[in-house]
Amino acid sequence: MAVASTESPALEPVAARARRRIMRRILPYIFFLYIIAFLDRVNVGYAALEMTRDLGFSSAVYGFGAGIFFFGYFLLEIPGCLIVEHWSARKWIARIMISWGVLAVIMGFIHTPTQFYVVRFLLGAAEAGFFPGIVVYLSHWFTPSDRAKTIALFMAAIPISSIIGAPVSGLLLDVHWLGINGWRWLFILEGAPAIVFGVVTILYLTDRPQKASWLSEDEKDWIVNELENEKQLKLARHSLSIFEAFRHREVLLLTAAYFLAVTGGYGFIFWLPTLVKNISGSSNLKVSLLSAVPYCFALAGMLFFGWSSDQTGERRWHTSVPLFLTAIGLILSVTVTNPMLTISMLCLAGIGVHSYLPSFWSLPTKFLTGSAAAACIGLINSVGNLGGFVGPYAVGYINTATSSFFGGICYLAFSSLAGGLLILTLREARGRAVVAPTAHFGVKTN
Repeated sequence: MAVASTESPALEPVAARARRRIMRRILPYIFFLYIIAFLDRVNVGYAALEMTRDLGFSSAVYGFGAGIFFFGYFLLEIPGCLIVEHWSARKWIARIMISWGVLAVIMGFIHTPTQFYVVRFLLGAAEAGFFPGIVVYLSHWFTPSDRAKTIALFMAAIPISSIIGAPVSGLLLDVHWLGINGWRWLFILEGAPAIVFGVVTILYLTDRPQKASWLSEDEKDWIVNELENEKQLKLARHSLSIFEAFRHREVLLLTAAYFLAVTGGYGFIFWLPTLVKNISGSSNLKVSLLSAVPYCFALAGMLFFGWSSDQTGERRWHTSVPLFLTAIGLILSVTVTNPMLTISMLCLAGIGVHSYLPSFWSLPTKFLTGSAAAACIGLINSVGNLGGFVGPYAVGYINTATSSFFGGICYLAFSSLAGGLLILTLREARGRAVVAPTAHFGVKTN
């Protein structure tokens, strides 16, 4: 007869206990915050189904306004990452959420192109530092062997935000409460949660393992020692200042590759509902539901590539192959004529648009640590995300000039292809690390 196990949790290996508790405590909450963040960033794509007609915006006006978000994002990205590294992640993340929530609500009250541009720019400035700050924050809690998988689970919030947000946005577009158009309610109601959970974040998150009252002493000691050993190993190999790290070959290549990947990715994300509307001619609700389908495939692809990357320890091909899938899917989507085939090719593109991210964001931490990691992750993300302006604006501009999406979609495909090829030029990060001592900034680390 089988005997039930009576083994005490205290007898479980400390590494397994610490990993499980950290995962359960931090990841679900960070995951939820990123759903809110990404939805507020891209819901303009669904609002555009009614907003552009209601306000008389051309494709070029919409593309410029959707993309100008990333100029504001660019300005505060690197300072935000350093604040997370040296001050308080939870306080900074809370500040970001409250300010972007307020601005997301204000989006519901715009009337002119200038107001559209200004609020989108400020929204980007308010959100700056959130994603790379979270990447830096996760590096304070998870060991290198767990990071791609952890980032994959965290970034699964991107497709899930679209899977959830698409039908919700489609429903909101059709309401007219208090005489206010549905696209305005979309911004107001989807912006409010960021304000609420910004306050909750201050109370819930913990900045560092040393301060985690929810970990036992041996669990704290294990994770602190693991992360310190990683840091010392990198320090023993090589040391550069932050400004030297900015000129490092791999950092520059990652920045350029991310710019190209983001150009293709956000061009796809912001224009997908409009493309589906043109293909199907369906109602707003049906368009939003169809637009959610590529993100279902994206979610599966992201989890698979993140898991596979951690299992094999390989990062470059796990980053470049999804970008090649994006290029193939986009090109085929504008060359096939059958609507169902077109949607299928958009699903293929959707897989690639998101699946490169977990392994990509594991690449910088293979050779960066400390202030250099925080600053260079901020550099890569801020400069790279300028592609979030280029992609949507290029599609809108080319569509206005040619009355066709063909040229714009081909441009997005080329950007994704070029980004994938650049990733393959990276050297394997073995035997060398890039580190910046905190003393270069005269800032005391918590």
